Amino acid sequence: MPEPSRGSYTVPTPEPAPRAPTTLLVGLLALLSAVAPLATDMYLPAFPDVATDLGTTASGVQLTLTAFMLGLAAGQLVIGPLSDSTGRRGPLLAGTVLCLAASVVCALAPDITVLTIARFLQGFTGAAGIVLARAIITDTTRGPSTAKLMSLMMVIGGIMPVLAPLAGGVVLEFLDWRGIFWVVAALVAVMILGVATVVRETLPPAQRHAGGLRNLLANAGTVLRHRGYVTATLVFAMSFGALFSYISASPFVLQNVVGLTPLQYSIVFGVNSLGLMGSGALSIRLVSTLPVRRVLGGGLTLLLLATVGLFTTVLLGTALVPVLICMFALTFSLGFVLGNASALAMRSVPTAAGTGSAFMGAFQFLLGAAVAPLVGIGGEHNPMPMAAFALGCAALAGTSFLAIPRSPGDGDGARS
Repeated sequence: MPEPSRGSYTVPTPEPAPRAPTTLLVGLLALLSAVAPLATDMYLPAFPDVATDLGTTASGVQLTLTAFMLGLAAGQLVIGPLSDSTGRRGPLLAGTVLCLAASVVCALAPDITVLTIARFLQGFTGAAGIVLARAIITDTTRGPSTAKLMSLMMVIGGIMPVLAPLAGGVVLEFLDWRGIFWVVAALVAVMILGVATVVRETLPPAQRHAGGLRNLLANAGTVLRHRGYVTATLVFAMSFGALFSYISASPFVLQNVVGLTPLQYSIVFGVNSLGLMGSGALSIRLVSTLPVRRVLGGGLTLLLLATVGLFTTVLLGTALVPVLICMFALTFSLGFVLGNASALAMRSVPTAAGTGSAFMGAFQFLLGAAVAPLVGIGGEHNPMPMAAFALGCAALAGTSFLAIPRSPGDGDGARS
């Protein structure tokens, strides 16, 4: 048996893929993956109202985002490896049920402390949908199909980022911010019904790993020693960091700095999300004829240009039109990045899909948890931290991309 190359770990060839997922299952997996944007984006227009009602600051409200991101990271680290030993369906059903309970607590929270704790629990339990959706795709697809399906899920799931802030703005016209969390709870209930009726077990007992701390650590080592997995995961996570710099700071920048109303902000956020969906759909077509690596590189180039433009615009005074253009370009570029980077990472560790998905998601949301309060350190009227962190994350994503190893036989790059 040939030895693994330095800085890499050779993963055994997996068993042939089982029957491809149905259209209904793909739609449900996209909805489960949308837990994060759903539970984040829908209450973004209510940030100022939450701060006023609960007697806290902008940083205090942004801390609820940090708690949610930490919960998502921790939940994936627990649920992903667990699913490699127990299967996917059981942890997925349990996680969505508990996420419903946490969403109800968010709606009833009497103060910022309870809301922050409930948001952590909502993230921890909602992580099941995110980590296991990627694992189920890896269980049931191979090659270019994985990249296409990852991007397709992002496009379908992108409906939520479009609808969520718009729905949040509409809800705020009739109810207070608590009504938003009641809507989230209702949507999670729909997810529970879908998991119970649509999801079948995709990890056969023969392909499961034995439990126990020793086997868990060995499985994690297998994943973290694979250079292709680590570098592609860094691209994915750092690109998400740029996106989350925009997500967490844009309510204050666009409302407090440039003067948009909550409904206008919701419309702008929805348009940007449509851009992300459109580029994701285009990416699906491109990877049918171009190497995934080339499509990913083009997306990262656009991301870097957008963040340089945003940083420059803020330096020059944060004019409305240039800011809106740069924010749209930032989100549009990520349609070519997130799905393809995650596909390159997951294809590297097909025999440990739950663990691989867990570490990728954990790093993604730990970075989001760190970014959320940092972009608010300048106060509610300073957009510079947002622009600086977005640019820094984009630069690190580009650097990580250059370190992704090329796969033999893929020509210009990795097609899958």
